Amino acid sequence: MPSVAVVILNYNGEALLRQFLPSVIQYSGDASIIVADNASTDQSLSLLRTYFPAVKVITLTENFGFCGGYNRALKQVEADYYVLLNSDVEVTPDWLTPMIQLLDNHAEIAAVQPKILSYHQRNKFEYAGAGGGFLDCLGYPYCRGRIFNYTEIDSGQYNDTREIFWATGACLCIRAELFHQQGGFDESFFAHMEEIDLCWKLIRSGHRIYYTGQRTVFHVGAGTLSKTNPKKTYYNFRNGLTLLLKHLPLSQLIIKLPIRYFLDLMAAVKFLLEGHPRDATAVVSAHYAALSELSETLKKRRKYKKHSPFSTTQLTRRLLPFDYYILGRRTLNQ
Repeated sequence: MPSVAVVILNYNGEALLRQFLPSVIQYSGDASIIVADNASTDQSLSLLRTYFPAVKVITLTENFGFCGGYNRALKQVEADYYVLLNSDVEVTPDWLTPMIQLLDNHAEIAAVQPKILSYHQRNKFEYAGAGGGFLDCLGYPYCRGRIFNYTEIDSGQYNDTREIFWATGACLCIRAELFHQQGGFDESFFAHMEEIDLCWKLIRSGHRIYYTGQRTVFHVGAGTLSKTNPKKTYYNFRNGLTLLLKHLPLSQLIIKLPIRYFLDLMAAVKFLLEGHPRDATAVVSAHYAALSELSETLKKRRKYKKHSPFSTTQLTRRLLPFDYYILGRRTLNQ
């Protein structure tokens, strides 16, 4: 039997741990439950010692963010499979089994996610992951069940099991060996889209990413940064550009990058017209940061090129902003 470790990264999440950790303990079977604490300043550690003594705690010296926190914590965790789980996720009975079975039965599968529904609107898909993630032709991420900020009602339309492009970091079941083999998360991302980068690296190395709708978890969402937080806007736009610079072949970069820059700047204008000047500034700052970090990004690009071919076969040919904003298409079947 493979060993499984459910690892929850925590930073000042005392209330979330109190609310959601009991369901993780109850429904995770023989899996080890581990909380990696990113130097919390609240009573998280006291709560864990007092009420959850069976949960192993890894204490980090400072807040390393999502990427750095997991990279450091997982070096201390021995297991065949890691399940990276956000602290604001409610799991359900037997939630691990379909994901573990996929990994057990298919050596080519590197990572799996379950169906992600909203904790507060339990009949709707949740922003972070929904029914499995993809990228459009310019690298804009979307999910089955979630296009930009529009989320579908769950009527069983994504109860299948199928290959996807990226699996959500909110509930990611991944082979431990491959996580470390790929160098874990790119810490320059800090938070947001780091799981897309990792999945793209895995695909380029010949592995597959999967979704299974046989089990559901419920995600609160926006636990790290609110959807309306300009810092989230900054990370989304900066990291989106970094993804393309790291992974697109040069022949495509020459064509797609200028279009992406133009569309991103149009998004900044839209923010401005809607009365969100800080978000507009965040987009411009994101572009500046992506350019200022270009030399470091190119080093990583060259490193990956040595052992992994460029692969864009799984990028959809649709242009998501055109479909969404011009044609008014909100759901995947449209």
